[in-house]
This record gives sequence, C-alpha cells and structure tokens, in this order.
Amino acid sequence: MSRTSSPAPPVNASSLSAARRSRELAATVGGPTVDVLVVGLGATGAGAALDAAARGLTVAAVDAHDLAFGTSRWSSKLIHGGLRYLASAQFDVAHESAVERGLLMEHTAPHLVRAEPFVLPLTPLVSRGQATLAWAGFRAGDALRLAARTARSTLPAPRRLSATEARHLAPAVRPDGLRGGLLSWDGKVTDDARLVTALARTAAAHGARVLTRVRALRLTGYGATVRDELTGEEGEIRARSVVNASGVWAGRLVDGIRIRPSRGTHLVLRSEQLGALPAGLHVPVPGETNRFVLVLPQGDGRVYVGLTDEPVDGALPDVPAAPESDIGFLLDVLGCVLDVPVQRSDVVGAFAGLRPLLDSADTGRTSDISRRHAVIAQDDGVVTVVGGKLTTYRRMAQDAVDAAVASGRLTAAPCRTARLPLVGAAPARTLRTVAAPRRLVQRYGTEAPAVQALAATDPRLAAPVLAGHPVTGAELLWAVHHEGALDEADLLDRRTRIGLVPDDREQAVAAVRRLLGGACDWPSPGRV
Repeated sequence: MSRTSSPAPPVNASSLSAARRSRELAATVGGPTVDVLVVGLGATGAGAALDAAARGLTVAAVDAHDLAFGTSRWSSKLIHGGLRYLASAQFDVAHESAVERGLLMEHTAPHLVRAEPFVLPLTPLVSRGQATLAWAGFRAGDALRLAARTARSTLPAPRRLSATEARHLAPAVRPDGLRGGLLSWDGKVTDDARLVTALARTAAAHGARVLTRVRALRLTGYGATVRDELTGEEGEIRARSVVNASGVWAGRLVDGIRIRPSRGTHLVLRSEQLGALPAGLHVPVPGETNRFVLVLPQGDGRVYVGLTDEPVDGALPDVPAAPESDIGFLLDVLGCVLDVPVQRSDVVGAFAGLRPLLDSADTGRTSDISRRHAVIAQDDGVVTVVGGKLTTYRRMAQDAVDAAVASGRLTAAPCRTARLPLVGAAPARTLRTVAAPRRLVQRYGTEAPAVQALAATDPRLAAPVLAGHPVTGAELLWAVHHEGALDEADLLDRRTRIGLVPDDREQAVAAVRRLLGGACDWPSPGRV
C-alpha cells in the first residue's frame, strides 16, 4: 500500500452541521464574490468543490436537496476498473477508470474502497466459447490494473476455479452441471453516499462552503439566484466562475445540454435468502455477450442484485421508481443460476438511479452509449460537466475546475486531488491497527474510534436503531454533528441505507425522531 501524501483533515475542521450551514449561508448569499460556485453535490459536484478549494480558490457549493441525493446514491457500489469498456474498444475510458480506481484504493479513500471478489459460475448456460471470452476479459482487466500501476496486493489476480471451489464461494448457485467458475476482483465502495459525504467534508476542511437545501433557480457565468429550501428566502451568490454539476438535471439550468438518461435498477434481498456469500456473482444475461447481472453482498444483512440499463423518456423525477419490468428481468436472470429461485415476495426493496449519459445521434440502446464525460464551457461562462460515472468522478471534477479556472481567468494552483486523502483515510496498514470494530473502520476510517467512544457514553447510543441491522444511534448522532444530516430522510436514506427497505425504514423512523428531538441533550462528539 502506498503512503498517503498528507494526513486527512481533523474532524472539527471538516464537520458539517445545521449551525455551520446557517452561518455560511448567511455569509455567502449577498456576500463577497467567490471564485467558484458549484451547483450539485453528488460525487462530481462534491469532487469539484474539493478540487477547487484544494487549489486555494474560494468555493461555494449548493444542492437543492442533500449530499448524494441524486444518482450518486443509486450505484452498484462498485469502483470499476473499466473492463466493460475494453469490450467496446473504449480504451481511454477503460484506462482512466483503472487509474481512478487505483487512486481511491491506495491513496484517497482506502477506508471506503477495497477489493471485492466475484465469481462467474460456469453453468450449462455459459458455453465454453463464452467462458473463454470472459476469461480473456478478466486477464485484460488485470493488464489494465498493471497499466494503472495498482499493486497486486491491492487487487489480486483472476484465476480459474474448480467446481468445488466455485460452490464454496457461490453456495447459492445450482450445482447441476456446474463445471467450475472464474474468479475476478474489482473495487467496491462501502457506500457511494458515504463517499460523497467524505468528499464534501474534505472540501469543507479546505474552506469550501457546502450548502445543502439551497436550490439554484437561475445560473449565469457570474453566479446564481438561489432559494433556501428551508425558509423560502431568495438571494444571489456571486461568483467568478460557475460549475454546473447537476447530472441528469443539468439541462434545467442551462440551454444546449442534451442528456439521454439511462435507468439502472437494483433489488434488495435479505442475506438469508441466498445464504452465505463469500464473494459476489457475475451472472451472464442470456443472449448477451458482455452483459451481466451482479449479486452484491453488503455485509449488513442485505444483498443487492442489479442492474438494468434502460432508456428513460419524459420528465425526470427527483427519486426514480424501480418498475416491475426491471424487477422481473432481474429475477428471471437470477433464476437461471440459483439453486432456490428468488420470488417476487422475497424482494424487500428496490432502487433505481438515472445515469447522465451524453446524448448521441444514431445511438441505439443506452447500454451502448459511451461513459466518457464531457466538460462544456458555454458562451455565458457556465461550465457544465456531464456523462461519466462514479469511478471517474475525480477526473471529471478536475477537468471541470480546469475549465472554470480558464473561463474565470482565475489564478489557481495545480490539481491536488490525486493524492489528497479524504476524511478518515489512512494507509491500509494504519487502518488495520485502528482500535474500533472493522465495520466502523470501513465506514469512518480513522474517525471510527470517535464514533465508538460516542456509543460508550450512553447505552441508547450503543444500541442498534433497528433489530437485525448494525447501525447504532451513535452513528446517527455523528451524522447530525459532523456529516450535515438535517432530518430523518438524510439519516435513513443517505448517511445510512436503512431506508432502502421500506419496512425497515418505517420501524426505524420513531427511533430517529427521538434522537433528532433530543440531539441537543446528547453529548457532543469531540475531537479525534
């Protein structure tokens, strides 16, 4: 593991809270001109805020809702190395993905992103030709790892599995006719919304003003008219340059942006439905050569199964719904390999996200559209960044800030984010010595002992919020004091993922309301 170049920011400097939001909102709206205004606080927007602030620029970043409210919380929680792009000859995108994966795993967020094993079971539905093609792809993916200079200790090599080994790593797979499997590795983020929260907090530690519940109503190259969604008050934020990072909604704020959204749907199952899963699964979609359904164990009693890739027409909702057609498709593919099929009644939750793909004439399925990102500097001075994917958020942010610096004729230092550790980050060997439960270290990194210490102050904070789910009251209180959570939806749907299962959400709401109602009475988390 490579050493990070500098320590992660101290917790108090990076803390986001309702009180900090109020202070900084008052200082920003109608206040002095900032160098860069970022609109949108998904991964790319939060990454742009961090990039600009780390270059020494003054930054305000706004979102109409919450951190990671949109696409960035609906991913497969994977940090892909770009293998699928090799198959479509998008070599530059594949290499960029592999490089960015390595940076997250070895430098900027090793506490949040780690290696995840996947098994492709060689069932009778997978021909020997398909198996040979898949194996060649995994070997090519390993070559990408090497080209990106990611250590072998970070991502192990792919290998062939015997039928016995495949059954051990994928016990839910039907044994009849199983002739083995292919084992590969990729990056997995503990939680995509937590990655965005870490980005926003690190940006705040470098001086960025991170303002949620602030809607941009109109954009120009000189700032924005905004509305505080909590009070309804409107005002102006003046800026020398503006970055529009609002994803699939980018066209609402500027003209000339053509997005072709694609919907990715995932199912949520209870872990006991599939039994022990030491590894994830790649399940080939029948009739497709380079398309898989993924089975993704989460370590919290849940398994995600996804994903679809379907075009979306018409109005774009703030929270997309998972249609029954997508759910049926995923269940059908899953049924091709499982020993005990999953029924519709076994699906305890489902979620869908909209990918902001660049529209391209003469393109067929959205699955065929390039995942390249684009930075568009428009005549009015607004810089819009669209396309791309979660894995490459950092490079997208870098390119957007480069364009904003040029557009606003700003004086700025070079980009620093390739080696800038996020809040909680530390080398792997340091993380292994952190005195806290492994689950907390994978969510909070070096801040895990502070969360653990908070739980020790009161038995109610140490107890799980929901029976059968590991999240404790201490984690929710930490989110209120340090992670900018303002209400129960922030806590249940983004700082934790309890809300992905509606029944769990309903059961947890009362506990969350009690905690929020008495937040001022609980001990305040101290410095770590």
